[in-house]
Amino acid sequence: MKSDVEAADALKLRYEELAKEIGKVIVGQEETVKLLLTAVFCQGHCLLVGVPGLAKTLLVQTIASALDLEFNRIQFTPDLMPSDITGSETLDNNRNFKFVKGPVFANIILADEINRTPPKTQSALLEAMQEYAVTVSGQKHNLSRPFFVLATQNPIEQEGTYPLPEAQLDRFMFMVSLDYPTFEQEMQIVKNTTSSRTVQVDKILTAEEIIEFQQLIRKVPVADNVVEYAVRLVHKTRPNIADASAQARTYLEWGAGPRASQNMVLAAKCHALFNGKYSPDIEDIKAVAYPILRHRIVRNFKAEAEGVTTEKIISELL
Repeated sequence: MKSDVEAADALKLRYEELAKEIGKVIVGQEETVKLLLTAVFCQGHCLLVGVPGLAKTLLVQTIASALDLEFNRIQFTPDLMPSDITGSETLDNNRNFKFVKGPVFANIILADEINRTPPKTQSALLEAMQEYAVTVSGQKHNLSRPFFVLATQNPIEQEGTYPLPEAQLDRFMFMVSLDYPTFEQEMQIVKNTTSSRTVQVDKILTAEEIIEFQQLIRKVPVADNVVEYAVRLVHKTRPNIADASAQARTYLEWGAGPRASQNMVLAAKCHALFNGKYSPDIEDIKAVAYPILRHRIVRNFKAEAEGVTTEKIISELL
């Protein structure tokens, strides 16, 4: 690209092409697709919460196909071991140790039902998500870039599950709540999936182009008042400080950390570029606030007893 402005225009065009291409397979879920692509371009990760049968796996496979990236799916189970994710060392024919890469060595990882495996295995993803590398037998192995983890959780059945600790939840840029399709959307889904219809998803972006756009988003200028709004919004969630809102003091046990402020500004930059703006404003911050704060604030007993939801608290903060 000759300039950053030209690159910004190209990103908007590519996003529209991606959304159109993904829409060939996925009916509806435009906001979910937008958030997932935002996370990809911001070098973040997503936690997708939805009941079974909402095409979570198909959605990620389709995005991986449109982005021309390598995709691996890891089904988390109670007996899964860390080495089943990262890989392990084995003896070759010459009795030398050789590292065999695990499924985490891909560009897009679907961690299916991540809360069904013990914390020891869940934590195997921590280093990969944060450091873009895994360490096996003291040796560090770098992952390919771009690297994106989409973890899913089933909100209905919690028996025999291991809830993600707050430290690991904070590693996810977004928590995206997937809703049921509308009546018209479900009609279209049933027609598409019960016929002989086949769809070819075209490749829109390469890994190299994605990395260039990731670097572009970091360059987007942000006005001080927009950064101040994001930081002040996060400070309002912390019940034990002077800037806390009345809602936080009443209904929250813990508030969001600094990573929430960082992700909010970064996501707002990408959201602005997707909408044809060269710099984010407060409306862009508000647009990404829910999925960023949803998993970073912890309700207290009073909130749970009175049925005050996380979404209602965030709405009051905004």
